[in-house]
Amino acid sequence: MDQLRVSILQTDIAWENKQDNLRHLRKKLETLCGATEIVVLPETFSTGFSMNTRHLAEPISGETITTLRQWAAEYKLAIAGSYIACDEEPPTLQLPCYYNRAFFLTPEGDTHFYDKRHLFRMGNETEHFTAGDRRLLLSYKGWNILLLVCYDLRFPVWSRNVNNEYDLLIYVANWPATRQKVWDILVPARALENISYVCGVNRIGTDNNKLLHSGGSVIYSPKGELLASIPNNEEGISTAELHLSSLQEFRTKFPVWKDADSFKIWHNGTNKNETF
Repeated sequence: MDQLRVSILQTDIAWENKQDNLRHLRKKLETLCGATEIVVLPETFSTGFSMNTRHLAEPISGETITTLRQWAAEYKLAIAGSYIACDEEPPTLQLPCYYNRAFFLTPEGDTHFYDKRHLFRMGNETEHFTAGDRRLLLSYKGWNILLLVCYDLRFPVWSRNVNNEYDLLIYVANWPATRQKVWDILVPARALENISYVCGVNRIGTDNNKLLHSGGSVIYSPKGELLASIPNNEEGISTAELHLSSLQEFRTKFPVWKDADSFKIWHNGTNKNETF
């Protein structure tokens, strides 16, 4: 499929109120049925960036993912975002683990998950969540997609596009307004350095920690062209039409990827490593 329509959904988030956030989302999805292939939500869209993991975490079989899977099928679109997750059943004699878990759910019923690797220690995320150690590369409608979460944006090696293994890079975020300039610089930088479309979706509004989020949700082309955006501090939806043939043509004419350096990442607490 050469053409892919991607919609960014910038919204406020009701603090730790799953029912309100799900109701609000359904109204938005109803308007997008037939108008897009992928809808991207902010990080922890159903709760806000809360550390109250014990009371908010759900397994994949829980209400949040079950509901979103139904809506993906009903409205015939894929949905991406993240939520506070836990294991279906904790390992015997071990404390339960909690994850900032990104998801990509298709209308055909396929499910893909990624646990955020880079936990935001300044917000105490490292004390309440377990970091993931594997990237999620998925295929949808002939496009290869990499899904990452918020603080991952600051670590370019983790998003390294080795041999053009992905065509679209998605970041879902709760990125505070005090660091908006960093977001505005790094999102297009990832598009340029990886020769890929990049989509970044951030929330708006003030959370329960008194942190203001101004949004800045965007989609960029591999050449750093702004394809879609939503005004700061406003709820809204914007859709961009991406073209795989144009991306492939640009990669052929300007093959920067052939001269990329190799990197090796050691996963914390394990002996595993991954080469990029």
